[in-house]
Order: sequence, then C-alpha cells, then structure tokens
Amino acid sequence: MKLHPVRVHRSDENLARENQLAWKIAEVASERIDATDAVADMVINRIIDNASVATASLTRAPVVAARAQAEAHPVSRNGVGSTVFGSPLPTSPEWAAWANGVAVRELDFHDTFLAAEYSHPGDNISPILAVAQHLGRSGEELLRGIVTGYEIQIDLVKAISLHKHKIDHVAHLGPSAAAGIGTLLGLPTETIFQAIGQALHTTTATRQSRKGEISTWKAYAPAFAGKMAVEAVDRAMRGQTSPTPIYEGEDGVIAWLLDGPDAAYEVPLPEHGEARLAILDSYTKEHSAEYQAQAWIDLARKLHNEYPNLTADRIERVIIRTSHHTHFVIGSGANDPQKYDPTASRETLDHSIPYIFTVALQDGAWDHAASYAPERAGRADTVALWHKVVTEEDPEWTRRYHSTDPQEKAFGGSVAITLTDGSMIVDEIAVADAHPLGARPFGREQYIAKFRGLAEGVLAPSEIERFLDTAQDLQNLTELTGLTVNGNFPAVTPKGIF
Repeated sequence: MKLHPVRVHRSDENLARENQLAWKIAEVASERIDATDAVADMVINRIIDNASVATASLTRAPVVAARAQAEAHPVSRNGVGSTVFGSPLPTSPEWAAWANGVAVRELDFHDTFLAAEYSHPGDNISPILAVAQHLGRSGEELLRGIVTGYEIQIDLVKAISLHKHKIDHVAHLGPSAAAGIGTLLGLPTETIFQAIGQALHTTTATRQSRKGEISTWKAYAPAFAGKMAVEAVDRAMRGQTSPTPIYEGEDGVIAWLLDGPDAAYEVPLPEHGEARLAILDSYTKEHSAEYQAQAWIDLARKLHNEYPNLTADRIERVIIRTSHHTHFVIGSGANDPQKYDPTASRETLDHSIPYIFTVALQDGAWDHAASYAPERAGRADTVALWHKVVTEEDPEWTRRYHSTDPQEKAFGGSVAITLTDGSMIVDEIAVADAHPLGARPFGREQYIAKFRGLAEGVLAPSEIERFLDTAQDLQNLTELTGLTVNGNFPAVTPKGIF
C-alpha cells in the first residue's frame, strides 16, 4: 500500500488532475487485478450475507416502499434490467440498487469496517450487481467490481473521518460504488474519475439521520448513495464532467465539510499491480444491531449464563466503560433521551447500548425481530434495569479502537455491575465472538447458516438451496439474474408519485 498525502489547494495552485485523490482512486479502479482465492471466497460470503439480511427484511415497511418505487419503473433501454429482492419484476439498475440497498441495510445486520470513519462496505454490492445484471456481465467481472468497491471504501474509511464533522458515512460509499462500477465495466481512468467526483458531490449529507429519534431514512441513506453512483457513472460515460478537485478544492469537500483549509490526510491505496485485499479487513455481524453492540451482546449472553439469577431488582448500577465512539454515539454520552425510551423506534433502539445490553443480559439471546418488539422494550423489569445502565469513555479502549494493529484493535470494553448487596460483577470483552479474532469467527459455514436461519419460513426450501448454489458458483456464472431471492412479496404501500 502507498500513502497518498491529501490537502486543500487554492484554485491558483492548479492541482494537476493526476495528483488529485479522485484520480488516484480511479487509477486503482481502472487497473485489472484478479482477486486472490481468499478475497474471492470472502466476496461470495458477503453476497450470501447481504441476501440473508435482505430476505429477513422483505416485509418491513421501508423495504416494501422502496420495492414499490422500483417496481414502478420499467427496465431502461440498452439493457435487460436488474432484479429486486422479493420481486418478479426487473427494473432499471439505479432503482434496483435503491430497493436492494434498502433491503440490505434495513436490519443493520451485514458487514462493517471501523477506523477513522464507520462503514458497511457490503453496501457496495447492490449498485455494482444491479449494473452487472442490466448489462449482462459475468460473475468474474462482478467479482472484480465488488473487490474494488470494498477496497476504496475501506481505504477512505481508514484515513478520513466524516462523523467528526457530522457528515454521514455514506459520503465514502458514493465514490467507492462508482469506482467499483468502473472496474466492473472496464472503464478508463478519466471516466471513473469524473464519476467519482459526481458521486461524492451528490452524497454528502449530515449525520442527523443517525441522531436522536432515528427514522426509516437510516436504511435509505446508503441506498441513495448507491443509486447516485449508478447515475454518476452513466453521466460520466456520456462525457459529462464533475466538480474538480472535489476533495482538495478550496471550496471542496475537505475545505468546507471536513477538517478545513489546513487539513492534511494520508490515504492508503494499493500500489500498481498490488492485490486488493481490503475486504479481508472487514467483518460481519452475528446480531442485528449496531456493530459496537456486537461484543456487548456476546458478553451479556455470557453473563446471563454465568449468573442465571441476576434479576433487575438485584442490580444497583451497570457501568460500561468503552471507546469514545461507543460512548458518544450509541451510549449515554450521546445525551439522547430516546436511547432510554421504551416507545422509541427500532432504528433508535438499535443504536442504544443501554437497551441492547439490558435485553441481552435478561434473555441470554438476541433476535432481529423479537428483541426490538414494542412489548419487549416496554417490559417493566427491562425498563427498570435499562435506566441503571450508563456508559463511560475509557481512554485505553478508545486507543485500542483506533489502533492500526489488527491484533490490538478492539470494539468492546469492560462492564462493572454493582449489586444491591454491595458485591460486584466485573468482566470485559475486546471483540465480538464472530470477529476474525473472536471466540467463534465466521466462515462460509456460518454465513450459510445465517442465510438459512433468516430465510427459513420466508423463502421456499428449494429457493434457499437454489440461491446458495448460485452464489457459491460466482466465478463460473455467465449471467447474474440468479443472484436474487424470489418469492411472493407484493409491495403494497400508500400511493406515491410513481
């Protein structure tokens, strides 16, 4: 990997195109590099993972609405159309990217990468796959496009913090998806460069979508970025240009949305000829919750089994000591009263460590639906214990969260439970059980089990097996319409414009 210095330039400095970050990303995307065996296997895992969580969300209102919007649009010209999870109707690729992106993100249950910024790099798959289906590309071409999407998003996430300036993390997704589509289609550097600039320019938004009372838009935000990426590539292929330099300009993203005119970053990107391995740095979720909650669910389950009589009335206080991010974004440090509100939305509870730890401690389990049910959140003993749980930032856990050493990087912390008799229970966890360094790392077997578990009762048994067989044969596929899930899921919603 090579570190590329990035800073703001005055207009009169005339920063050469070849020295702009968007161009350097485009150079990575336009170079044809075959995936290693490990990377190819992981791409298949993540295609299965995305289908798992999309299948589990097919009847949820945001997904139904997005699917209805997509179904209202016929297949665009110059292609055969793209599939939508749970729909028999092909549609235009940008709308398939939209509907599938919402389905994948709705339950907050797919892969993650955390560094200077947060991300769900699996969000790249829906727009890249939609374009691949529409234009009749092969499984091998799709594979290369997805590898690029993961590589660029993860490299940006390693270097440039968006949340520090309250910019939503999908600002890294627009450029990465555009780059991935560029690789898929074998586009020249110039075209990909223009598409990256447009995709970034159209996907910068504030983080209010993940603050306070979190709305259904949380699932739509990455889908919108994917849709914008498809459209940006289309415009760039037609010779249309983008704001330049999009990152480094004196009125650009860095100068006005991020660290300002004096900003300086170092963005890692693969050297010429170097394998794209970033997907191997990412990790998926065993539980349907914000990633920083994964380890806490596992620790709470462990404590539930070790202390089966640990009822709410025996607990005086629970202090969770953790990283800055966990405390201030999904912990009590966020100062969001909604994180302690039993009538809060599922999206809000998903971002409340006090709630999640309480329910997992009481139940010794976590379910993507039952654990968020209104009757579960409103249970009297749950509410009583929930309000005894607070988080605190611990500098050591913050340091480990930001460590670049994968053996040291951690997303957990320690917990101290004070009982009414004055005794204490103290424990800690560094990473989730499903993490590559966790107690039970996910491999192909676990990804398949996740799909089977979430698809059971939703898809026909024959459809489950058909999809798994298709996905695992990715590199031999000559057409990609089978990379979807089929069933009878009518999209019935209030009528809109379309």
